[in-house]
Amino acid sequence: METPKKEQLEFLDWEFGVFFHFGIRTFNEGHKDWDMKPMELSSFNPTDLDCDEWIKTIHDAGAKYAVLVCKHHDGFANWPSLYTDYSVKNTPWKNGTGDIVREYVNACHKYNIKVGLYYSPAQFGSAKMDGKEYDDYFINQIRELLTNYGEINYLWFDGCGSENHKYDTQRIVSEIRKCQPKILLFNMWDPDTRWIGNEAGVAPTPNKLNVASLNFSINTEEKDLLDKRKFLPAECDCRMRLENWFFSENDEDTVKSLDELMGLYYYSVGRGANLLINIGPDRRGRLPQKDKNALLEFGAKIRENFSDYISCKTTNEHKKLTLETESQLVNHAVLSEEFTDEEIEYFEIKAYPIPYGTPITVYKGSTIGHKAICQFPAIKTNKIEICFDKNKKVSADIKFIKQY
Repeated sequence: METPKKEQLEFLDWEFGVFFHFGIRTFNEGHKDWDMKPMELSSFNPTDLDCDEWIKTIHDAGAKYAVLVCKHHDGFANWPSLYTDYSVKNTPWKNGTGDIVREYVNACHKYNIKVGLYYSPAQFGSAKMDGKEYDDYFINQIRELLTNYGEINYLWFDGCGSENHKYDTQRIVSEIRKCQPKILLFNMWDPDTRWIGNEAGVAPTPNKLNVASLNFSINTEEKDLLDKRKFLPAECDCRMRLENWFFSENDEDTVKSLDELMGLYYYSVGRGANLLINIGPDRRGRLPQKDKNALLEFGAKIRENFSDYISCKTTNEHKKLTLETESQLVNHAVLSEEFTDEEIEYFEIKAYPIPYGTPITVYKGSTIGHKAICQFPAIKTNKIEICFDKNKKVSADIKFIKQY
C-alpha cells in the first residue's frame, strides 16, 4: 500500500461533514444543471445571511468538516473575484461589498471545523472553456480562494461538465500545491480522496483504500485510470432532500428521516468512507428549519449509539482478535485495522453463546480499513473472536444498541 499522507489519515478521522450549495441558483427556482438559462445578478440578495448559524449547527451535530460551493457550473462567484463580473460584487446584497466565502471560512475557523471549498472546473457562464485563456481564468480564481482566506483544508473539484475536456492539469495542480501545501484534493488530477461513484451516500463492499482507478462524474461510467495504485480514502456525498442540491420551496417533504440518515451512516462511515450531507441554505441565507432539525437529531443519535462501549479484555493473536467480557447482550462490533502495505479482504465475527456452546458466526465481512460497523442479531455472550485473512493488528469495540 502507498504510504498515506498525515492529512489523508486525518481526513478519515473527520468521518462526517456537511456540504452547502448556495449561490445565485438559490434565488432562481427550477433551474437544473446545464440548462443554460440566464440567472440575473439582481436576483441575488440574501436578507439574513448567517454563516455562523450554518457552522455552529454542524458543529453541534458532530460534523468535523464543511464544503461550500464557491463557484458552481453557472460561473457565479460567491466571493468578489477580480476575474469575472458575475459575482457577489455586482449584486444588491450588501451593495456589492459582501463576501460569502469570507464569512463562511471565518465561521469554520471559529468553531474548529475543517474548511472545504467546492469549485466547478466547468461552467456555462461568462468565460469560455477554451485552451490557455480558460486555464488562466481557472488558476486565477483558485489562487484567489487559496491565498485570501487563510488555511484551507480541502478543495472539492466536480467532474460534471468536464468530460472529454482538456485542462493544463499539471499547471493547475502545481499552483494549488504552491498556495496550500497541506491541502487535500478531491478525486481529480492529483487526488488525495476519491468519490464513491454515486450521490446516494452509500459505499459498496468491499471498499478498499488502495485503488487503481477513479469514478469521474455522474455523466459517464468511464473511469480515470491511475498510473499506480494509490491510497485514496473514499467520500460518499448525498442530499438531505431527495433531488435538489440548492434550496427549493417545493421539496421540504423529502427531507430524510432519522432512520434513513442512520442507514446512510452505516453504509458510509460504517464501511470505512466519509459521509458528506448537503443542505441548501434558503433565500434568507439561513438553514431551513426542517433540514437543521434533521441534522441535529442525526448527530445526537450517532453520539448516543456510538459511545460507552462494553469493557473488554482483548488479545491479539495470529490473524485473530479475542474480546472477553462479562455476560452481555451484543449486536454491534466496530472494527479498525492498522494501515500497512496489505489490506484485510475477509473477516468473520464469532460469538460464544450463553450459557454454553461452541462459537457461532454472527457476521462475515470484507474490508475493514478505517472503520467497519458490523451489525448482527443480538446475542448474549461473554467472548467474541474476530478472525481475518491477514496477520495484522485489528482493534474492536462491542456494544448493544436497542434501535436506530
